[in-house]
Amino acid sequence: MMVSNISVSDISVSKDLVVDPSAVGTASGQPDLWCTYAAIRTIAWLGRPDGFVDAERTARYLASRRNGDGGYAWSRGMASDAWATYYCTQGLTDLLRLGVADATPSDVERTTRWLRTTWSGDAFAMMPGQTPDVWATFFSTRTAVEICVDGESVDAERLLKWLAGLQTADGGLAWTPEHAARGEADARACFYGVLAWRALARLGTHPAPWDTGRLVDWLRAQQTPQGGFRFSPDAEVPCMWATYRATVALDALGSGPADPGACVSWIARMRGATGAFVRWEGYPVEDVWASFCAIGSLRALRAPTGPYADAVVARMRQLACADGGYTYREPALAADALSTSASILSDLAHGGGPDSPDIDTRRRWLRGCLLPNEGGVMYMPARGSEVRCTLWALEAGALHGAGHLAGRIAPWLRGLQNPDGGFGYWEGRGSDVVSSVAAAEIGRILGDGHGSPLEPSALLRFLESCRTPGPTDGTPWQAGNVPGGEPTLRSTLQALRARQLLGDADPQAVAQALARHQVSGGGFANTGNRIPDLLSTYEAVLTAGRHGIALDREHIRRFCDRVTQEHGTAWTPLAPADGRDLLAECVGDLLRQWVGADIAELPALTIS
Repeated sequence: MMVSNISVSDISVSKDLVVDPSAVGTASGQPDLWCTYAAIRTIAWLGRPDGFVDAERTARYLASRRNGDGGYAWSRGMASDAWATYYCTQGLTDLLRLGVADATPSDVERTTRWLRTTWSGDAFAMMPGQTPDVWATFFSTRTAVEICVDGESVDAERLLKWLAGLQTADGGLAWTPEHAARGEADARACFYGVLAWRALARLGTHPAPWDTGRLVDWLRAQQTPQGGFRFSPDAEVPCMWATYRATVALDALGSGPADPGACVSWIARMRGATGAFVRWEGYPVEDVWASFCAIGSLRALRAPTGPYADAVVARMRQLACADGGYTYREPALAADALSTSASILSDLAHGGGPDSPDIDTRRRWLRGCLLPNEGGVMYMPARGSEVRCTLWALEAGALHGAGHLAGRIAPWLRGLQNPDGGFGYWEGRGSDVVSSVAAAEIGRILGDGHGSPLEPSALLRFLESCRTPGPTDGTPWQAGNVPGGEPTLRSTLQALRARQLLGDADPQAVAQALARHQVSGGGFANTGNRIPDLLSTYEAVLTAGRHGIALDREHIRRFCDRVTQEHGTAWTPLAPADGRDLLAECVGDLLRQWVGADIAELPALTIS
């Protein structure tokens, strides 16, 4: 063991952004996909298969995220996206290469076909129909070329032209060419763009499509006097994530930091009590991403990793979950914003006092997810601000007694709006209806005291682009989650709810959508009108209430009875509950409370 050389007093940002050690969130005990990928990659880089607790179970966890279309999803039941597909297939490939699991990605041909549906003609989108962005382009280019060994999915010349358009006037790279026109460069975008270009080297020799001298200069300028890197000139503190992205991008360009020794020294100073790493000065948790980024940065800097390997491997083992996979810290302590918000809302639904000490400590933990460099609530501390998590946290009262922090969220939300007018899950990700309605609801909660957090007319244009055109003028209003996506009840109601918040209500369209998807036995279905589910029924009750449409409480009660099972709340009557899904419990508790007329309106909880 080593004694930490980091103290909270060292942090150079507002005291509001210091983690409160007395605040305790709610942990699900479940693995997380990003954490699992980071742990596998770190262990692989160190060449230490002893870092795995149960590699076969971890392989099964990754494989379970595969959908019938060949892509992979963040969690079961969600749509496939490029992010999850890369993490799962790369993780399985690493497990196979290390010889610790029989983990060959299955039916690679189908995965290849799915990837081709995300190709826009110039670059890759996170899912079919979305605007391409550099996150998705990195993920899918590497998956197609390195995992699927498929060069036909990528038109290298068109992709290189698109990548060239990412360079901003000051030399950095942005999320999309449209973001570049706004001058929004970021070290993460530089990494994703440069590594996507480097992956193309497997298909032939392609010169870098940028002014690499200016790009190197921009990246080098993000190194701070402390030695670590920041995301951009607007970031508050240097962090391990930015340092990893910048050093690897510089290395891929045949360069390095202006002061590599200072960078190595800064990384070494970011060790905590166990000898593994933290993300920035003053942050007390040695989480999975910090060690992943530290080891990756040291490799890019050609610095030795051996002195840190034992401590990092031991820490990775502590982060393993019982059923396979990894989370960001010890599973019993790995709280997240969605589970914590859900537990608060469930307790309130069961009659818990809004000012009780137990709820207060969880709300303070949520406020601890407002951390340096990004203004929204992070899904897990030190990970990255996410629009849905911010909405859930606000609905759970995270700002109760700390309303001044709204002044931090509002400008973050304003900057999150994409050039097409919509919002994505996080900065730089392509727009979708789920994220866009979450952004509109956050704007409602924040009110007018911090300036307009979004541009209404631009958001309305994006929502209209997701509308599914019909053959006649009489076709009911319906929408997909992304432009060109298949229309569903949830996407339609979410788009209509967002439109209402922007002053363009259409109660007739809401009523028509509800009628099309009402299930005779109780509840509402996302597609058709035969199999109801919890999220669609919740969205139906929420949106109907917002538009003054009365629903039959007995009809909803029958559905609630069917999903209320011995071991918890199920997402559908056909899926057995396992008693561990805090989000399903929360949504079910709130619906049951509405059925009993204990509340007039549901909180705006949106997840998919």
